[in-house]
Amino acid sequence: MAPSLEVPYEETSVNLNHNSVPTKSFHPSVSSYVPGRTVVENHDNYEYDDLKPSFPDKQWPALEEVLYNDKGLLGDPSFKNLLANATDVFDSNPKIGTEIHGVDLANLSDVAKNDLALLIATRGVVFFRNQKNFDLDAQRKLGAYYGSLHKHATTAVPKRGDLDDVHVVYTDEKSKDQRAMFTPTFLWHSDVTYELQPPSYTSLKVLTGPPRGGGGDTLWSSQYAAYDALSAPMQKYLESLTALHSSHIQAEGSKALSRTVRREPIVTEHPLIRSNPVTGWKSLFFNPGFVTKIVGIPKVESDVIISYLNEVVTTTQEMHVRFQWGKDDVAFWDNRSTNHSASFGFAPHRRHAVRVCCQGERPALSPNATSQEEDLAKKYGLPVVNKDGSGQSNYND
Repeated sequence: MAPSLEVPYEETSVNLNHNSVPTKSFHPSVSSYVPGRTVVENHDNYEYDDLKPSFPDKQWPALEEVLYNDKGLLGDPSFKNLLANATDVFDSNPKIGTEIHGVDLANLSDVAKNDLALLIATRGVVFFRNQKNFDLDAQRKLGAYYGSLHKHATTAVPKRGDLDDVHVVYTDEKSKDQRAMFTPTFLWHSDVTYELQPPSYTSLKVLTGPPRGGGGDTLWSSQYAAYDALSAPMQKYLESLTALHSSHIQAEGSKALSRTVRREPIVTEHPLIRSNPVTGWKSLFFNPGFVTKIVGIPKVESDVIISYLNEVVTTTQEMHVRFQWGKDDVAFWDNRSTNHSASFGFAPHRRHAVRVCCQGERPALSPNATSQEEDLAKKYGLPVVNKDGSGQSNYND
């Protein structure tokens, strides 16, 4: 069930005297409520001990280009196969995010999987609650249906030892607060964009997390919407440019912690504006964690544009969705057309999740690509957004 600010209670009459005031027996969360404080779960005899993080001393060869066939191209635009047993479906906001209830990810037919890929490509990120049946084997199987599973060169894998294509997210009461190490904007990223074929469909399942209100949310930002937020001249300019994506910072961080870098760090050049092969929509392809330079322009110009794009991605609220996790919840996103960011502030709670992703196509900008905003405005008869900054009234909320 989706989180709610409403707390249920039952009214019971404890006195038959009509002059008396009926008393209410409150839900335990009401009677024990303390502002800003949540109960820390005891993790003795932890059921996911074999999925805790490890950093194996292994060496892998450089990734080679692999064939990629996007399953989203086979999806039904009505999503009838995916939603056949759904009990509820709703969008988080117009630009990004959809939540589906009543669908069991562990038992999807192939046609439903294709619909799911199409929906993820369309909406950026799709959320599923309480997916108890969707264990790690099922998660890897579904990921492999979409493409070759990606193995991360530096981050943690499960200590079980046979799951090199699983990325472990893990923080517990012993972990240090890392807030001071990063600017909030730097944490926004699209996964491993330095790869020749960065991931397409990516799933993250939370095994253990803070209780409701305990923090640890994840945020996503639509890169379709980021492109559409730019003026037409800026769009045209950026479409002519490429950017360098580097894994060197990530590799150096691992070396500083005496951890093995399992593949040699690389720098890859990708278009700054790409298109999604499923939707045909243009999106910004940029994140501050990996983009080090825009190619072919002076450094001062590159730095200013990077700062500007960072501002657009991280501060434009209508292109954001924030998800409050529960145990066994799953998010499935399109790594090509979204950025995402973790949030701090959940200590001393344990937060344990597993991520699986597949290699997508090599980023490219199709000459036939279109704007999401313009396409949807035309389709639904919506007004065209004014981007010239003129004739605007004072904004009051």
